[in-house]
Amino acid sequence: MTDTQAAAIPSPAPASDREPLLRVTGLTRHFPIRGGLLRRQTGAVRAVDGIDFTVNAGETLGVVGESGCGKSTMGRLITRLDEPTGGKIEFEGTDITHLGVGAMRPLRRDIQMIFQDPYSSLNPRHTVGTIVGAPFRLQKVATEGGTKKAVQELLELCGLSPEHYNRYPHEFSGGQRQRIGIARALALKPKMVVADEPVSALDVSIQAQVVNLLDDLQRELGLTYLIIAHDLSVVRHVSDRVAVMYLGKIVEIADRDSLYANPMHPYTNALMSAVPVPDPRRRQRAGRERILLKGDVPSPINPPSGCRFRTRCWKAQDVCASQEPPLTALKTGHQVACHFPEQREGND
Repeated sequence: MTDTQAAAIPSPAPASDREPLLRVTGLTRHFPIRGGLLRRQTGAVRAVDGIDFTVNAGETLGVVGESGCGKSTMGRLITRLDEPTGGKIEFEGTDITHLGVGAMRPLRRDIQMIFQDPYSSLNPRHTVGTIVGAPFRLQKVATEGGTKKAVQELLELCGLSPEHYNRYPHEFSGGQRQRIGIARALALKPKMVVADEPVSALDVSIQAQVVNLLDDLQRELGLTYLIIAHDLSVVRHVSDRVAVMYLGKIVEIADRDSLYANPMHPYTNALMSAVPVPDPRRRQRAGRERILLKGDVPSPINPPSGCRFRTRCWKAQDVCASQEPPLTALKTGHQVACHFPEQREGND
């Protein structure tokens, strides 16, 4: 190789300078409400209403928030199972926001989804071999040794027996069905997996096994995860960074340790205070009293002006009603959307 050729080969960029695997900018999804004889649009449900975040290769971003905040809708938008109303989704630098079915097909190999309900996400009329082998057939991927061998290896990788190949979903428990769903998602060796509440439908005794399996698979296969959940303990166990959603907006993003030690948004504080601590002495030492939020979650059809959390916030002032707080970096790696964020010891 000549010096000229050597100079033409760019050196790999440092990890901090690399483009994120996934970049989401201003993402929105509004579901129209129609009424009257002519079925005209009379309003819209603002399920996701302008969110921005990135996911780096090899990391796990956890997304938490109460039911109805738009977490699952966001997951379906990222995997392009639903069409965004606005905003931009970039995967490996490619804009995939409005790609058609044909153009999206090759990218299906790289972005896969694990669904919440292991009972309804598997076709009861198909065998496990047919279910897990479907991605190979749909993408016309030839495997060494045939599809059956590839499926059996996937089943074994996910903690199932290769002999389960010819069985039907009704013969398995919930935890085993979720493992089948995980095997199907990993069939084409994706770069990113969106897991929508992957353990919420399972017994508590089984949840830890599935969470540990996801951890092991990430280390072994180099996966990138976006894990949607409402269980704060699950998110804390698996995530590198955590995003908190409220009423279609992201209100706080931080690395796991920073968020759990020093939550800055009042809503995050309220969520953390709801985590049960069985030992009263430990709760007293933690110094975190239970925060009871007043009122109900506002309707996503007509969200409050300014800050969406202001109608339930104990720190709300006039500016909260007139100005929407932007998601701002208050210290390294910690972003919060609040006019009056919590300032605890150790916060910059």
